[in-house]
Amino acid sequence: MDMKVYLLRRLFQGLLTLLLVSVVIFGILRVAPGDVADLIVAGGDGSGLGVSSQEKDELRATLGLDRSLLRQYGEWVWDMASLHWGESLFTGRSVWDDFLLKLPVTLQLSLMGLFIAVAIGVPLGVAAALRQDTWVDYVVRVFALGGVSLPHFWLATLLLLAGVRYFTWSPPLGYESVIDAPWRNLTQFVWPALVLGYSGAGLLSRMTRSTVLEVMRQEYIRTAWAKGLQPAAVVQRHILRNALLPVITVVGIAFAALVSGSVVLEQVFVLPGVGLFLLEAVKFRDYTVVQPIIVFFAAWVVLVNLTVDVLYTWLNPRVRHG
Repeated sequence: MDMKVYLLRRLFQGLLTLLLVSVVIFGILRVAPGDVADLIVAGGDGSGLGVSSQEKDELRATLGLDRSLLRQYGEWVWDMASLHWGESLFTGRSVWDDFLLKLPVTLQLSLMGLFIAVAIGVPLGVAAALRQDTWVDYVVRVFALGGVSLPHFWLATLLLLAGVRYFTWSPPLGYESVIDAPWRNLTQFVWPALVLGYSGAGLLSRMTRSTVLEVMRQEYIRTAWAKGLQPAAVVQRHILRNALLPVITVVGIAFAALVSGSVVLEQVFVLPGVGLFLLEAVKFRDYTVVQPIIVFFAAWVVLVNLTVDVLYTWLNPRVRHG
């Protein structure tokens, strides 16, 4: 299949995915009882005590919540397509401006987590494959199993509790810009990045081990050994060059997962990123904040997957898309 046709088809599939995500998140937020108007008039507890139903209806009309669901959805989709995310129903601030302020925090955490995942996961996977069925292999497999099994919030909570309980220590909470305070910024991000990177390292080490073992069983690798080539040359020129290519796909998938996985860690470590922004908006039923952020995470996954497919095709011309 021609590459242009493939890209157009994937773009269409991505847009269809985003459309379905928008319908689902729009419907879920409206199905739950109550709305942001109740929280505003009641000061955030949602009880609505001391406020007449007429005042609530007037507030809903001001916020546009009295319109039909179809009209609300259509207006929201048009605003998203025109890159106008509107104002927060709860704070009145521009959603787009707040999103741009918080996005660097999430990207920094995700990139640091990805760097840790690649730096740890890939070498461990190679070592486990080259030392198959030895103690090195078993240790790496246990490490990888923990990484893909243990949830982020549990590891983060365990880190905080263990630090306080046994070392009377806790990581610095809050946020300082990397430009204003580089060292302070690093100490704030390194612990959540380690927690985030551990899960990615587990996935990458398992994938790397499998691909290296598969390549080592190929005939041309046996031929290279039979020719008497140096072990380092066989590993670097033949095994790693071919085995690490499929890992690129997993790195892309891991990066997309790390961005969405940062939501909980930003809450635990009090980092003012997009994840914390989303959780606070969900708490206050702030539709205009929750909807575009969910679509953003979905669009990020679609974009990363498309980029990985294109990069994989470029690195391996033998791949043909059918």
